[in-house]
Amino acid sequence: MADQAEPRELTDPGPLKALAHPLRRRILRQLDRGGPATSTTLARALGENTGATSYHLRRLAEHGFVAEVPGKGQGRERWWRAQRQDIRFPPRSTMSADLRATFEEFTRRGVAEDFEAFARFQRQREKLGEWGDGLLFARGGLHLTRDELLAFWADYMELFRRYAAATDPPADGARSVLVRFVVFPDVDDEL
Repeated sequence: MADQAEPRELTDPGPLKALAHPLRRRILRQLDRGGPATSTTLARALGENTGATSYHLRRLAEHGFVAEVPGKGQGRERWWRAQRQDIRFPPRSTMSADLRATFEEFTRRGVAEDFEAFARFQRQREKLGEWGDGLLFARGGLHLTRDELLAFWADYMELFRRYAAATDPPADGARSVLVRFVVFPDVDDEL
């Protein structure tokens, strides 16, 4: 989020389709975790071929999700970095059918990746020492109007941005933590 202060709303299916591709998601995660890389180093880290990573880096760059690192690299070697962004989406009710279908697939994959990441954490928790206590978990329910829900979201995003800015660059001893925020209406709540 440090690269772009204002939220970027994706209203066109093109950028979202570029962002939703499974290998592109892996490339972005690798760039976010490991910092700038070439298509060759990404291919090696991800078990892919250089042609594939190079192609997908160019598609991500077309939509502003990665950028070349200026002054780094020699000859044809190109270094890339993730463009951290606060990406937002329009309300589902206002999305085109194509954007809605792409968004639903994007979120389905994202939730599946989150469950996989949580399962990896659970399997390795005993080996993490004090970081094994790093699972902070809360569940609750609120009765909110739609406007109050949007204000709650805005407050959360402000808190997230504050910590993102304060930890860029990360302090010694810091490690990447996954932060997820999910709010949805209780369909069993009779109104």
